[in-house]
Amino acid sequence: MYWVVILSFIGLLIIRGIRVLREYERGVIFRLGRLVGARGPGIFYVIPLFENMVKVSLRTVAMDVPPQDVITKDNVSVKVNAVVYFRVLDAGKAIVEVQDYLYATSQLAQTTLRSILGQFELDELLSERDKINEKLQIILDKHTDPWGIKVSLVEVKHIDLPEEMKRAIARQAEAERERRAKIIHAEGELQASEKLSQAASKLGKEPTAIQLRFLQTLVEVGAENNSTVVFPVPIDLFKPFLEKYLSPADKK
Repeated sequence: MYWVVILSFIGLLIIRGIRVLREYERGVIFRLGRLVGARGPGIFYVIPLFENMVKVSLRTVAMDVPPQDVITKDNVSVKVNAVVYFRVLDAGKAIVEVQDYLYATSQLAQTTLRSILGQFELDELLSERDKINEKLQIILDKHTDPWGIKVSLVEVKHIDLPEEMKRAIARQAEAERERRAKIIHAEGELQASEKLSQAASKLGKEPTAIQLRFLQTLVEVGAENNSTVVFPVPIDLFKPFLEKYLSPADKK
């Protein structure tokens, strides 16, 4: 009877020591309180009463950084949120070197976001996202490396501007569009004046061409539904006829 109880107890201990971990999991093993390493994935054995295991996931974690109040370099108050992508590379360090690596990484991301974005002006925050993201990633990765964590990507998601700043930016954008429109219009006038100057120079060399241009203008105006057309007729147009029918005495 006692042997049955003892054998059952031993069998229960053996069964309790069997561990199975998935491909993306690692088991950090402590033997009598001392770190002996990480095991897994697959099946392995943990000595009951002498060893205990802490399971760690090696998958990439997408952590949302809550909106942070940031004062930019040009003294504009904005709210900025971001997302941080990281994963555990060394399961032993992630358990031993920091109490809660998820919480620690989240707090570090929030403080770093506020301090780094405060070094940029508002225009840089809106136009140089890639540069800011890269700088945030480098700083976070450097500080989390002793914890066995690799920060692979940081993305600033949204920048919430005050309403008065939104209106100011809208006015600035409208003024910029008007400036571009005026420049384009002025450039068009300049090009048109250059072409008209070239056309006038060529027409001036051929008087007949000028007459033909007058006639063509008459045809274009006549195609419209106008009731009255007043058009100046140059005297040079009738000069050939006058020379033909007038006598030499009349010409004098």
